[in-house]
Amino acid sequence: MIVFGWAVFLASRSLGQGLLLTLEEHIAHFLGTRGATTTMGNSCICRDDSGTDDSVDTQQQQAENSAVPTADTRSQPRDPVRPPRRGRGPHEPRRKKQNVDGLVLDTLAVIRTLVDNDQEPPYSMITLHEMAETDEGWLDVVQSLIRVIPLEDPLGPAVITLLLDECPLPTKDALQKLTEILNLNGEVACQDSGHPAKHRNTSAVLGCLAEKLAGPASIGLLSPGILEYLLQCLKLQSHPTVMLFALIALEKFAQTSENKLTISESSISDRLVTLESWANDPDYLKRQVGFCAQWSLDNLFLKEGRQLTYEKVNLSSIRAMLNSNDVSEYLKISPHGLEARCDASSFESVRCTFCVDAGVWYYEVTVVTSGVMQIGWATRDSKFLNHEGYGIGDDEYSCAYDGCRQLIWYNARSKPHIHPCWKEGDTVGFLLDLNEKQMIFFLNGNQLPPEKQVFSSTVSGFFAAASFMSYQQCEFNFGAKPFKYPPSMKFSTFNDYAFLTAEEKIILPRHRRLALLKQVSIRENCCSLCCDEVADTQLKPCGHSDLCMDCALQLETCPLCRKEIVSRIRQISHIS
Repeated sequence: MIVFGWAVFLASRSLGQGLLLTLEEHIAHFLGTRGATTTMGNSCICRDDSGTDDSVDTQQQQAENSAVPTADTRSQPRDPVRPPRRGRGPHEPRRKKQNVDGLVLDTLAVIRTLVDNDQEPPYSMITLHEMAETDEGWLDVVQSLIRVIPLEDPLGPAVITLLLDECPLPTKDALQKLTEILNLNGEVACQDSGHPAKHRNTSAVLGCLAEKLAGPASIGLLSPGILEYLLQCLKLQSHPTVMLFALIALEKFAQTSENKLTISESSISDRLVTLESWANDPDYLKRQVGFCAQWSLDNLFLKEGRQLTYEKVNLSSIRAMLNSNDVSEYLKISPHGLEARCDASSFESVRCTFCVDAGVWYYEVTVVTSGVMQIGWATRDSKFLNHEGYGIGDDEYSCAYDGCRQLIWYNARSKPHIHPCWKEGDTVGFLLDLNEKQMIFFLNGNQLPPEKQVFSSTVSGFFAAASFMSYQQCEFNFGAKPFKYPPSMKFSTFNDYAFLTAEEKIILPRHRRLALLKQVSIRENCCSLCCDEVADTQLKPCGHSDLCMDCALQLETCPLCRKEIVSRIRQISHIS
């Protein structure tokens, strides 16, 4: 499973009802209504502030957790970005409040070890979530995340996103109190320059809150002082990781149109033009800053007179690239189509444009960030469900290499491998031998034993593919340039056999794609998914009928109500 392969229960309480939501309800909310987290709006989870912290000693807590039966997770949706949570029932006492800093560090320490579906969530996460149900507790958790997450841990920013995304939405009063406590401005950004972790974590917290909130709440959070702080963090005197997360925070604030206008008026594009030159820097941290700066200039903060990158990039030698047409808008793909990055809280996936059915094939990936990514091979039947947590290696039709947690993933199950943890600059090789029905993974030329499980489910239609946890990035080489560690056996490359037209190679910025979509004429009775064929199929038992038969056959649940599809009925009378 992608990040931790957990299927579980999330407890979320309401003063009015006191009901315990099931996991399916949470996932449906996360997948169907969250979108880019914009539909959360300014709503706030009610907090029960009347409860007192009762003493629960460690032995009782361990016994309580060990007594919880594990659920059969094979049929449940999986979410890589959050572990399972048993939670506290409406009549259970609160757990004893513990040292917040210790709980945060405990969560960071254990998070990479939670990989199997039947594992219980860490007690530290349960306790932090319960503490955050009050304004005071939420503020304690946020301040601790800023204070103690270390700079050197590659999962640090992702854990900040994980914990804040799991906590209840803050109240207006809590947000106001946080801004008063932080008291951010340009001068604060220049303080403690020798300790960049604080500023990196502050920017990561602000970015996560900007992503969770929308509309007036996000606009209110982006005060003049916070904007000045983030812009000051972009100056060249700042540590590159501080610059990176300040830029990501500004990107997330810009998801609200009024904030986007405010940030654009600050002349941010002038600063980004300088940082854009780092896109190919040998320092992989600076390279991330350059990548995000270039993406922002192309997609968000346009600069008058600057030529968009896709208009000047040379693609003549590239015949296979990442497919930008079947990914979500939250995955950033470079204009040359060979580098990808995820800064969203969802688990984003992408695959190559070229598919293979026979022979021996090889490609390489350069690791730009050393966090959680699952990279390998997928087929046409693989599930790419970003908000549900399905990625490469999370079904029977794909297999993936995970160098952060040192695991091989297949069918949402993992097994350890003997390679060391990957690091920035490492090269991972992927060999697919369809003659011998095996996959071989390499790290800097050192190979693992062959993997053959996936061939019990499928033997053709393979794509190179990858899935990304938050703040992860890598570059693909499909053969357009020499490989660093080519295998000894004879193989073929995608770039030698694939073909793309000049138009197919273009990866348009968002505003250009939206302009083209507005020009497209869509007929009234077309399929709501492909927008091409006639919507002539009714799903049973729910009765929804906005799909064509081709699209309906590819779905297991209704995209509108999430009910399981038992049968599909073609309605001939609807065909014009």
